[in-house]
Amino acid sequence: MEINNYIENAKKGDQVAFTFLLDRFWNEVYGFMLKRTENETDAEDITIETFSKAFDKIATYNSEYQFNTWLIAIAKNVHIDMLRKKKSSLFIEISDNDDRQAYNVADSSPTAEDELITEQNLSRLLLYIKELKPHYQEVIQLRYFQEMSYQEISEQLNEPLSNVKIKLLRAKKLLAEIIENK
Repeated sequence: MEINNYIENAKKGDQVAFTFLLDRFWNEVYGFMLKRTENETDAEDITIETFSKAFDKIATYNSEYQFNTWLIAIAKNVHIDMLRKKKSSLFIEISDNDDRQAYNVADSSPTAEDELITEQNLSRLLLYIKELKPHYQEVIQLRYFQEMSYQEISEQLNEPLSNVKIKLLRAKKLLAEIIENK
């Protein structure tokens, strides 16, 4: 019954309720996806996206079903979408001429143009990150540029693990919106 109260509060936008639900169900969803993917990074990404989608669509949650069952169903769909994207990117049509050209390439190191493009993309990404609020910039910096774990970030910021997860989830979502709008 207690969980239903938190779900109802989350439907009203209560951040404490969202944090409780994230803390309560994170390990279950992450553990399920870890068994399914056998890859910590994929499991973590899928779990984050699952909670993002669930919190965006929490108003559609039907209380006739267990909340964890609903989350697992979302996680399965996110995983399937991820597999489809990976599969579609693996199979591309290559003509015999393209295959011969690729075979004749002697040097696979990046060209000066490639390095310039990479540098420009990185500087553009850094500009987008700077559009975020400072606390979101900080978690992005710690996670993706300093490659710290959630636990390490939690300790560095002296914040609960759940807050770090939520901040990173929101930061990634806001960053994606900024990039889409540019």
